[in-house]
Amino acid sequence: MAILKFRVYWEDDDSVYRDIVIRHTQSFADLHTTILKSYEFDSKHKATFYRSNDRWVRGREISLEKYEDKTYQADPLIMADTLMGSEIKDPNQKFIYVYDFNKLWTFRVELIQVDKEENKKLTYPGCIRTEGIAPPQYGTKGLVDSRLAEVEEKYDLNSAAMLDGFSEEDEDGNATGTGAEEEAGAEEAGEEF
Repeated sequence: MAILKFRVYWEDDDSVYRDIVIRHTQSFADLHTTILKSYEFDSKHKATFYRSNDRWVRGREISLEKYEDKTYQADPLIMADTLMGSEIKDPNQKFIYVYDFNKLWTFRVELIQVDKEENKKLTYPGCIRTEGIAPPQYGTKGLVDSRLAEVEEKYDLNSAAMLDGFSEEDEDGNATGTGAEEEAGAEEAGEEF
């Protein structure tokens, strides 16, 4: 049984990619699901693959389903019915994967290796290598980022801390003339601070 290893690049940044292994007898629907999991995307949107050449020109479409609101030059193949091995025409076969037709998340999928034997320790299909930080599907990623922003706002010492009498010290422990000293200096000069 042939094991296909694909490198899935995020189109906007070649340094962000995932290596995915899949059996040649599994379907494009399996590859679609594995790509979404590897990039931490949900599966709520439309998706399609295109056969491609070395210049990344889009060819025959392999779609999640036939979409009524989309025009096709030829009826698309359906992911669940199309086996991976049936579409490998070249040892460096390429596909373009588009997810969420509103945001147009685009990934370049390139066959980088074919193995004759399965690795018994792996589950197929699966992601075996992750490089770079996945782009956030819906803007800021998860609660960690929103909590981090709240902490940054809560403990922002740039302006409020200076008014509360905090001062910055230089390497010798001497105040640099901020905070309370500036406030006192402004009062002596008759200025309101």
